Amino acid sequence: MAKVLCLGGAGRICRESALDLVQYSDFARITIGDTDERAGQEVVQWLNDLRVDFRKVDVKDRAAAVATMRDYDIVMDGTTITLNGLSTACIAEAGCHGINLNGFGEEYPFDALFKAHGRAHIPGFGMTPGTTDMMARYAIDRLDTVDTVRISHGAFRPIAFSASITETTSYEYDPKLPSRVVYENGQFIQVPPFARPLDVALPEPYGTHPEYIIPHSETKTVAAYLEAQGKTARLIEVRGTWPPKNMQLVRALYDWGILRNDPIRIAGVQIGIMDAVSAYLMQYPVGRETELYGYALHIDVTGTKDGKALRYLLTHTHPTSDGSVAGWEKLRAYTRCVGIPMGIATALIAQGRVKRTGVVMPEFAFDPEEIFRELEKRQIIIHIQVTEI
Repeated sequence: MAKVLCLGGAGRICRESALDLVQYSDFARITIGDTDERAGQEVVQWLNDLRVDFRKVDVKDRAAAVATMRDYDIVMDGTTITLNGLSTACIAEAGCHGINLNGFGEEYPFDALFKAHGRAHIPGFGMTPGTTDMMARYAIDRLDTVDTVRISHGAFRPIAFSASITETTSYEYDPKLPSRVVYENGQFIQVPPFARPLDVALPEPYGTHPEYIIPHSETKTVAAYLEAQGKTARLIEVRGTWPPKNMQLVRALYDWGILRNDPIRIAGVQIGIMDAVSAYLMQYPVGRETELYGYALHIDVTGTKDGKALRYLLTHTHPTSDGSVAGWEKLRAYTRCVGIPMGIATALIAQGRVKRTGVVMPEFAFDPEEIFRELEKRQIIIHIQVTEI
């Protein structure tokens, strides 16, 4: 009967993780922790469960955050990319288990501290990274040799429905970002935004879209898992896309240098040009709405088994966003896809399923088939095709 602190729990995605814990877990206490007390209390009322309460938590006040976290067994971290270094530092110091959505690498410096406490922290467990890691591992485990791993996704959501999503958009296409890499012939190679376009046929209703290399953690975690299994791949690439209008805008922002966020002056006030664009998108419907909502994964792994060349193609589907399935209307078809896997993984950590301590990459933490079974209970279905090539 463990206790969990849902950090950033007032956010659109983390509240879905908390809902999953309410519906499926046996946690004795589920606390929504956030800096926004009003929004946090709204989530408590929405969840409508006696185990749920609210505590104000600000990871920028490290001492107070650590003191609060020490009351819990695990912290489910739904905070933004730029806060993950601070939030992980607090979780590690407090001696809790931890998990977050992003997994962009801020967690690894705290590996020794988590190990000292005998705790595990899983960096990045939503749809991507997270579910994608499980899908890639499923294929890798069934091949004797691996040639290529191509992980692709389509995130069909508004470009700026929240501050964290706006931040993610700017972060992933930052021209100077060093973590945008591919793994090729034994080396990690840095590439620019919009590198290596590839048309990817996503499950319907999403269709085929050009996708580009993105700075997600799977490139490095899949390479690490392959090495641990005594295997290596010639090529590992991770791609992504958003709705076509979003991609059109991001491309223009990149081409015009706006993503650099150079400072400008307006009426005597200095502001970053991208900060101004982000503020506009967050305040008007054009940035907060889109035509089609949801998530689509496409994992393509090639290799050999018993001398035969095989291709594993794993995709996923979920209830439509048109309102015909309760709870999956519009934006929730996206936010539930991201939030539910973190809720599942949080419950598994509390149940002792993760046998390692320290900062544990998703591939080393969970059994893919157990994750797939849990997702299916929530109407998120993993589809697996194996063909000889």
